Amino acid sequence: MGVRKDLKRAKRRTDLTARTRAGTTRDEHGVVREVRTEVLAPPPATGSTADIPFTNAAEAPDDVVLRRERHDTWHAVTAASFAQEVTAVAKGLVAAGLVPGDRVAVMSRTRYEWAVLDFAIWSAGGQSVPVYPTSSADQVEWIVRDSGTRFVVTETGQNTATAALPEPPRTWELDADALARLTALGRDVPGAEITERRTALTPGTTATICYTSGTTGRPKGCVLTHAKLLAEAANTVELLHPVFKEVTDQTASTLLFLPLAHILGRTLQIACLIGRIETGHWPSISPAELRPALKQFRPTFLVGVPCLFEKIHGTGRATAEELGRGASFERAHRTAVRFGAAHLDRFLGRGKGPGPGLYAAWALYDLLVYRRVRKELGGRVRYAISGGSPLERDLNLFFYAAGILVYEGYGLTETTAAATLVPPLGPRPGTVGLPVPGTAVRIADDGEVLVRGGIVFGAYRNDPAATAEVLDDGWFATGDLGSLDEDGYLTITGRKKDVLVTSGGKNVSPAVLEDRLRSRPPVGQCLVVGDNRPYVAALVTLAPEAVGHWLAVRGVPAGTPCPR
Repeated sequence: MGVRKDLKRAKRRTDLTARTRAGTTRDEHGVVREVRTEVLAPPPATGSTADIPFTNAAEAPDDVVLRRERHDTWHAVTAASFAQEVTAVAKGLVAAGLVPGDRVAVMSRTRYEWAVLDFAIWSAGGQSVPVYPTSSADQVEWIVRDSGTRFVVTETGQNTATAALPEPPRTWELDADALARLTALGRDVPGAEITERRTALTPGTTATICYTSGTTGRPKGCVLTHAKLLAEAANTVELLHPVFKEVTDQTASTLLFLPLAHILGRTLQIACLIGRIETGHWPSISPAELRPALKQFRPTFLVGVPCLFEKIHGTGRATAEELGRGASFERAHRTAVRFGAAHLDRFLGRGKGPGPGLYAAWALYDLLVYRRVRKELGGRVRYAISGGSPLERDLNLFFYAAGILVYEGYGLTETTAAATLVPPLGPRPGTVGLPVPGTAVRIADDGEVLVRGGIVFGAYRNDPAATAEVLDDGWFATGDLGSLDEDGYLTITGRKKDVLVTSGGKNVSPAVLEDRLRSRPPVGQCLVVGDNRPYVAALVTLAPEAVGHWLAVRGVPAGTPCPR
């Protein structure tokens, strides 16, 4: 039973779910309108995120904290060697002219060098500005100009060309040995200079400026201090790691493939280094490229987005269909949903659990289907965290029955990644959990989700009007709609600005419908429409890689313009 036995064992030892929930507030009708959680990692009075590699090196120099992929082999990186490399690159930045407070943009996919650069920039007294490698020249120019970036590190020659501005900042390219060049440049800078700059940083020093997606206008730069990053990462580690460590008999490890230009990937990286959790980096989230890496690295937990879990599930269905066993896979899916729901109800004290017949069906499909799912993820994954958008409840239950417990979370760049997270001993598929420790969530009168706590950003760079629009007495207005259940768990129902109002006066949140449609192969993307219309409809595109398989298993000729 794997993860389910682990949960029972951990439940007897500790219950962080109960310990962290500080209280709830109800309205006059008894509906929960606010929930608060106690802080687990008190905010530091001194120091910064930059200290983490050096603390690790001092306390456990031989511990493996990272693994670096080279020529299809994962090489161990100890705490001591990582701190040394960070120092060497920080020296190079100082030699290049970086002064405390300068900003360095990093435009790269997820790779080991990103981790080195992040901590080197901080150790030199600088601030990092992440840039998506897929950004257009206009987007890069806006971010560089708005942030006041003086230095840029790109990954590829194409990125370097995209970042070439009329008055370009000094640029290094990872594919052209950027770290080696910086190390050589800083050879004569004394180590004491880096120590002095690093120890001058405080929790209130700006650590990074992360830009929003810009879907509703120009991207806005969220100013995040070292205190914000530590509040998110340290409290998440304190919440999750003790339980995960208690219930597994193997060294915790994860393969990080989320974009490090996104705040979730960055805070995950910081959290893993705080917890000395072995971390590898992988540049692609494409299942075809990711699956071989997972099988080779064999992580014990993952952090991903719903589409990853949807595609793993879809791959299992497609494989079964190619073998003429599509109906069997569907039965396995239905069995998993029923089994997962019944088993969780018993764990949470709400039911008797699966009966003998359901147990027998689960055991059969564990041999035929579920173990193959575990194998696709490397064979050792017991836990996963999903964020970015809602994960369909049935899909969550499917993975639970397959021996992988998926915890959902919710957050934004302005909340330094996760604002809520399902606690390790309180799984609740279909929700995005409780506020992370030290955070409060409130539901406004119009249903908007408000967040307050040490993780909430301080300002948008160069945009006081936009800052004032979303921050009120420490409460951040997320723009998302949601509700709190009796236990304080949050459910997101849509975006406030996206709500459609039909000509009949009905309010419709399109996100729920769009997520449901996108989870059904061969649907790729979809857009629900219906504002001021008497009905709701959807514009749908098909995923090219899924269409051929969809047609083949139904005996429809390849190239058929419209599936029937």
